[in-house]
Amino acid sequence: MKAYLQSFRVLTEEEIDAAVQLSRRRVIPRHGFFIREGQVCEEVAFVQSGFFRSFYHHANGDEITYCFTFSGSYLTAYSSFLTGNPAAESICALADAEIYSISRTEVRQLEQSSANWLAFSKLLAEQEYLSMERRVFSLLKEPAEARYQDLLRSHPEYLQLIPLGQLASYLGITQRHLSRLRKLHTI
Repeated sequence: MKAYLQSFRVLTEEEIDAAVQLSRRRVIPRHGFFIREGQVCEEVAFVQSGFFRSFYHHANGDEITYCFTFSGSYLTAYSSFLTGNPAAESICALADAEIYSISRTEVRQLEQSSANWLAFSKLLAEQEYLSMERRVFSLLKEPAEARYQDLLRSHPEYLQLIPLGQLASYLGITQRHLSRLRKLHTI
């Protein structure tokens, strides 16, 4: 977590140490939830190990996977965290996970304590926006094969662990199409 915060080159060592001291270690077992749809997200977390799937329910009842969050990055139901409204999504661990979380109240206190924390929060918001924009453009402009290859390049170690139905949902394709892609690009 400390190295992650340092990588932004915005916060002082003292500010980083304050965040580390505020953070609470939690272990979320495989299939355990960070948050469920309808709950208010009261924390942001750094994923030390494990990985998560963010999903929502389509009007027809299907679960739609829209995001995977891997170790070494932060995790939250962002719009719920910002607004205090119930989350539209659920976030579930796909493997045993260790996270370090900080409450919304503590994040606000950090932001009030230093302009650096405001700058850091702005950077995270910008990253979140850019990530969502990349995801939307990827779904609209790229073929499923390119999306699959990108995931294969960036996180090959996880592809064997993600259930096929969830991976197909994330890629916006059927499981049958995914099976064809996997045969073309054996891991």
